[in-house]
Amino acid sequence: MNRFCLEVSGDFACFTRPEMKVERVSSDVITPSAARSVFEAILWKPAIRWEIRRIEVLKPIRWISVRRNELGAKASVRNVQSAARVGQGNLGIYIEEERQQRAGLFLRDVAYRLYADLVAVGADALQNPTKYREMFQRRAEKGQCVNQPYLGCREFAARFRLVTQPEQEAPAIAEDRDLGWMLYDLDFSTPESPAPRFFRAEMRQGVIDLTQVQVAQ
Repeated sequence: MNRFCLEVSGDFACFTRPEMKVERVSSDVITPSAARSVFEAILWKPAIRWEIRRIEVLKPIRWISVRRNELGAKASVRNVQSAARVGQGNLGIYIEEERQQRAGLFLRDVAYRLYADLVAVGADALQNPTKYREMFQRRAEKGQCVNQPYLGCREFAARFRLVTQPEQEAPAIAEDRDLGWMLYDLDFSTPESPAPRFFRAEMRQGVIDLTQVQVAQ
């Protein structure tokens, strides 16, 4: 009863591969952490946690190369701390001076079915699990969200709908593919220094089964 399914789609997506330092290159499919963020965009509370169990790829994997403007700098932490102490300071970044043009290899015309378990971690959710299940279902059915879900980059907005009977939906693509090492999620056991965790991703008939994942650093 704690498992939910969302169909998520978008015109473009970029789930950036961590080994690419300058140019953005997307993974072949959505990563578990990006899938989790879609559920959290609809409902996030300190008392619950989302765990992605299954990803179904609904459309063929297609690519597009795009060149776009990006900002090449960010606000200095030292300047922010100084401004906080004295009550004033110049924290502005001038786009014309810091603009950089970069190429990216993105996904286009994507669609996925995402399955996730709502896991209670706080006292309130443990005592009232039905409240959180109904809260998510109500919000997902109405298209409500805390912030707009996106597919890797915030400019790639995602459309979503709640799927109540996945067995009656169109099947995933009939394709097998070894996706190699993929980012699973970040381990926040040490909040000041979150550590990335990876897994060997394999797609079988359009499905990535995450129930038996072995996570590595």
